[in-house]
Amino acid sequence: MELRQVEYVLAVIDHGSFTAGADAAGVAQPSLSEGIRRLESELGVRLFDRVGRAVKVTDAGRAFEGPARRMIRERAVALDAVGAVRNLDTGTLDLVALPTLAVDPLASLVGRFRTLHPGVVVRVAEPEDASALADRVADGQSEVGLAELPARRDELVAIALARQEIVAVCPPGTRLPAPGRLPVARLAGMPLVATPPGTSTRDLLDRALAAASVAPIVAVEISQREAIAPLVLSGAGTSFLPRSMAETLGAQGAVVARLVPALTRTIGLLHRAHPLTPSARAFVELARARKH
Repeated sequence: MELRQVEYVLAVIDHGSFTAGADAAGVAQPSLSEGIRRLESELGVRLFDRVGRAVKVTDAGRAFEGPARRMIRERAVALDAVGAVRNLDTGTLDLVALPTLAVDPLASLVGRFRTLHPGVVVRVAEPEDASALADRVADGQSEVGLAELPARRDELVAIALARQEIVAVCPPGTRLPAPGRLPVARLAGMPLVATPPGTSTRDLLDRALAAASVAPIVAVEISQREAIAPLVLSGAGTSFLPRSMAETLGAQGAVVARLVPALTRTIGLLHRAHPLTPSARAFVELARARKH
């Protein structure tokens, strides 16, 4: 088995066809097809079903994908370790972050990292939920994750960075029982704008409401987090955001209130218990230094 063959398989999986995979891998399609054919022969299974121009990944192909990504990642560790003497002049850093952490602290961390290492390309993926984030780090698709702790996968290394407060963001004109404060119990009867169950912020909110014996009225349930601010400002309901994001919305007219009792979570980094590439190691060290 050659690593180039492994790259060919992942290129087809990631880009959906042999033609697009060959373009991404920088080879002629016949060369890619022959490389995959020889790998399938060596493994004794078909990794893809080919029906005309359509390509479907087989069960064997899906089973091969995770170990294949880890192989490529380990090769990157070896190559980057050799190239570390270049002081991170080049390279790629693959991150994955919960959407609510993309503004704070991810944006400032990536900005600082890029200032220090302008030759490194940073790629940030957005997971469907916290479990998908942990899975993505565990299978090597992303090297470092920015997530709510504790981790959803025990085998991952977790590094706590900070406690983050989640606050209520209410439509303009909302009257609070006390300035800047909103008891969780008072959310009873208030229309809410929330992300779907299973997302990190929704899970945190649901636990707080259950503790206060509040049955929520979710007036708008939406996956597109970028729509939350316009929905709140237009009067659709009250939502919940990290304080840094909420303050930006408050400047646009929303009423921001700290919840009583406070709603907080621990955020931090996740990575596999394997040697990190120099770029990932530098990012982790930067994040550690930032919390002091």
